[in-house]
Amino acid sequence: MSNNPQETDRSAAAEAQSLLLAASRHDIPTLQQLLHTVPASVQDAETGFTPLHAAIAGADPAKRASQAYGMPNGGSIDDDNEEKAIGEEAAVETVKLLLLNGAIWNDLNKDNETPGCLALRLGLKDLYNIMVDAGVRAEVLLSRLDEYEQLNDQESDDDDLAEDTSGITQRRQDDNPSRRNRPSSTHDPLPNQPSYLSSSLSFQPDRILDSSNNSVMMSWENDLMSRTASLLAPSPGLRILNIGHGMGIIDAHFQSTQPSTHHIIEAHPSVLAQMREKGWYDKPNVVIHEGKWQDILPSLIENEDGATTLFDAIYFDTFAEPYQALRTFFEDFVIGLLDDGGRWGYFNGLGADRQVCYDVYGKVVELDLFEAGFEVEWTGVEVPDLEEKGEWEGVKRPYWRLKEYRLPVCRFIG
Repeated sequence: MSNNPQETDRSAAAEAQSLLLAASRHDIPTLQQLLHTVPASVQDAETGFTPLHAAIAGADPAKRASQAYGMPNGGSIDDDNEEKAIGEEAAVETVKLLLLNGAIWNDLNKDNETPGCLALRLGLKDLYNIMVDAGVRAEVLLSRLDEYEQLNDQESDDDDLAEDTSGITQRRQDDNPSRRNRPSSTHDPLPNQPSYLSSSLSFQPDRILDSSNNSVMMSWENDLMSRTASLLAPSPGLRILNIGHGMGIIDAHFQSTQPSTHHIIEAHPSVLAQMREKGWYDKPNVVIHEGKWQDILPSLIENEDGATTLFDAIYFDTFAEPYQALRTFFEDFVIGLLDDGGRWGYFNGLGADRQVCYDVYGKVVELDLFEAGFEVEWTGVEVPDLEEKGEWEGVKRPYWRLKEYRLPVCRFIG
């Protein structure tokens, strides 16, 4: 073994390139040997390709004919369906091997693509599904580890009350919300609930922006909200609860169903002022609760007389809260507020800036819902090209880039 650092670096770089090349060629024996010394998460310095990127690119005949990850690796191959199927079949075993050896499902290359994004763009459905499943396993495991760490932190707090507990609710970067209740796949500084509630808001005809130009709500969501309201409250005379008023889009649609009671929880002082100005406080059968849902819902579950306020339809759409907040909502509160036969939903923006994240987090929340005693039915709603329509002009961070919204309607199992 060389003691020269430069020689060691060159040797490690050569091994990394060998691993990437073996992955692109789906050379399982060579990969198995190299993975003893080279991490499966290594990245090419020029392209940012990981072995997963290389293996997936190598399944596409056109890619194999040129460059799998920025380095020539073969001659010309006709791009036909038969060749593609053969390439994908070989890549499946390679990708599975890499994942078993610690490859990371959502590493980005220099084109800002995860391995799943690349598989989707190349039309490699089997590989895309494998990447989605890998993402689900990783996110569920990380979520459970977070819970375990928080439990340990709480036990430590009991032993030493003076210990700093500021890290208990600290979450990984991709679990913070870039908008609404969703984990983000971006790495920009993201808003949080305390800073949002203390920020000044800009109310415009087609949007609400916070002081950093993060979009709180936008009018393009009207069709989504209309469809959601019709599915959650399909008949008049229902008891409705909405958490997060925003622009009032879904509450206006709920009002059109002529509910018997309509409760709205809103925490931001500026939104509450707008609600008062627009007459929401004066509407018949509307009850406004001022404050955070975490503080208000316990009093609805158990009133002063010991009774519970039950609802036929519940909707959840908050801003600048992590996914854990949504999970706490349905695990701890919906079960006590939703009447038998009732329906509830939420704004499904989890991971909506890239398709693979949206599919991963959709499956994660479906698992969590099932564990909490709920089944979910998804309805696809087409979304127009918002970039082309100029919707994101003046907005710091687009929170939607997909062609279809998956609208969730949840019910008690059975």
